[in-house]
Amino acid sequence: MVGDYIELHRKRHGYRHDFFEKKRKKEARQVHERSAKAQKALGIKGKMIAKKNYAEKALMKKTLAMHEESSTRRKVDDEVQDGAIPAYLMDRENTTRAKVLSNTIKQKRKEKAGKWEVPIPKVRPVAEDEMFKVLRTAKQWKRMVTKCTFVGPGFTRKPPKYERFIRPSGLRFTKAHVTHPELKCTFNLDIIGVKKNPNGPMYTSLGVMTKGTIIEVNVSELGLVTPAGKVVWGKYAQVTNNPENDGVDEGQKLTTLVGSHWQLPTIAIGNPMATNLPYGIWDSPFQLLCILYICPLRKI
Repeated sequence: MVGDYIELHRKRHGYRHDFFEKKRKKEARQVHERSAKAQKALGIKGKMIAKKNYAEKALMKKTLAMHEESSTRRKVDDEVQDGAIPAYLMDRENTTRAKVLSNTIKQKRKEKAGKWEVPIPKVRPVAEDEMFKVLRTAKQWKRMVTKCTFVGPGFTRKPPKYERFIRPSGLRFTKAHVTHPELKCTFNLDIIGVKKNPNGPMYTSLGVMTKGTIIEVNVSELGLVTPAGKVVWGKYAQVTNNPENDGVDEGQKLTTLVGSHWQLPTIAIGNPMATNLPYGIWDSPFQLLCILYICPLRKI
């Protein structure tokens, strides 16, 4: 390669006599320099440096744990000895010492991946212009939510003077058609709350339901029971359609469309992007719920 004169010189004449010593000292100084830089950095630069250092440290810990060898005993099934075995050795299992890699990190990673797998792992981000419509009167600017929302039963509107976000009554949903992945049945259940909207915490607090949102539904009517014998009241489910567009309640359409979603490889419901859902909520596969369509009830 043109310009690699330093490498060429090293190949011909070797390194300087103090090259490795200087390199070792430079690497030793680098730790202190990085520490001083991280302590002095302010604002966004400090946050970026802290995030980078944290990622490096976590990776190093994982690597060390994976390469840590632990001594275990395992059964020997391969070697079959010739001749009769004494009676006192019949029930004894022959074991041998073996060095194996510690795979606890891998197991935990697999469990976590299985626990939080969702029907829709990635969703299209919704722009703010698409989510809100600006209502301007004189000097007042308000935002009207154009997507479906969930508002609790005890909700009271603020006075118009202090109201920043308007959630139209026509787009407020309280019921959801939820499909059970094991039973292959669809239930009309009450929504308890919006737990995680992938577009951000602001939309979660407003109760906006878009595609990929994690909601909690009331499953007390289904009679689900935990292994400990306690009744399950609420379960998490994921919205897999666009409720503002598919706001229909015809049974035929629901039946025909649900058929294509029954074979979802659903292990658990959660949000892999940024979720803090509690652990241990999916104790049995029969407690998993996958929401397919959120529809308003027809007024009679």
